[in-house]
Amino acid sequence: MPPAVNHRLCIAPMMTCTDRHFRYLLRLISRNVMLYTEMISSGALIHGDAAKHLAFDASEHPLAIQLGGNVPEQLRSCAALAGNAGYDEINLNVGCPSDRVQDAGFGACLMAHPDRVADCVAAMQDGSRLPVTVKLRTGIDDLDSYDYLAGFVERVAAAGCRTFIIHARKAWLRGLSPSQNRNIPPLQYQRVYRIKREFPRLEVIINGGFNTMDGILQQYPQVDGVMIGRMVRQDPFQLAQLDATLFGNRPAHPTRQAVIGQFMHYMEREISRGTRFSRMARHLPGMFRGMAGGRAYRRFLSEHLHRPDTGVELISKALQFVPLA
Repeated sequence: MPPAVNHRLCIAPMMTCTDRHFRYLLRLISRNVMLYTEMISSGALIHGDAAKHLAFDASEHPLAIQLGGNVPEQLRSCAALAGNAGYDEINLNVGCPSDRVQDAGFGACLMAHPDRVADCVAAMQDGSRLPVTVKLRTGIDDLDSYDYLAGFVERVAAAGCRTFIIHARKAWLRGLSPSQNRNIPPLQYQRVYRIKREFPRLEVIINGGFNTMDGILQQYPQVDGVMIGRMVRQDPFQLAQLDATLFGNRPAHPTRQAVIGQFMHYMEREISRGTRFSRMARHLPGMFRGMAGGRAYRRFLSEHLHRPDTGVELISKALQFVPLA
């Protein structure tokens, strides 16, 4: 049986980052962190290669799939697929501000349509026995008040959602790029804390702007969990200390070199199945960030990993730039 879902620490769904290879790497570092897939659109699952989109390694549990969509019937079908595939949770994206997602009518623009989101959540729950959660913003454009956020949460909670992951910034749907929307709108942590106070029976996870251990630990008196993203994208091994502090675990692989050694075995297995080396190795350059030899290691990998004749032996060569732990 997979571990029970625990939202105390979550890794944000990040496009072009949290693919199954990166998730496998993170699970080598942390036993307990909750992992999320990249956002997968309902259309991609229904009309595309569903088996490819849904694939994951059993070691990744606990694992949630994040879906993007706005048609309840389609999301019901996708929820059934996710349940049959063995995921532990289904998360609905109500926070992505990209133009492409907006044009399709889902992501952050759904913040303007709480009734539609409630209908989507109800349909997803009807399609699967898995818990359905929602990742949202504090607001969008001029819909930017605490009262609006509270009304949105109340409406969606009435449809059965019990866990809300709130990115503590509003999104500007016009005029800012997705990357700017992760930095320019000011953080509104107090709004998220107030949601937890006024909806104590809901599980509230806070997201946005966390890049230090102290900053993460300061959140727990106010909320149930923290979701982080760029912090582990830049240095995945930071999860080892977080895992030990939050869950009291001794690491299964206590050094960066040990983690990479295990990941190399995984890469060899995946290469034998036809996976490109570069798709996996691209997640490794940050493993020695801030350490002696880390810059040379990162530069060597970055300069060579896309060469067509490169394989796992490249990792061994790169490790020569960093001292043994």
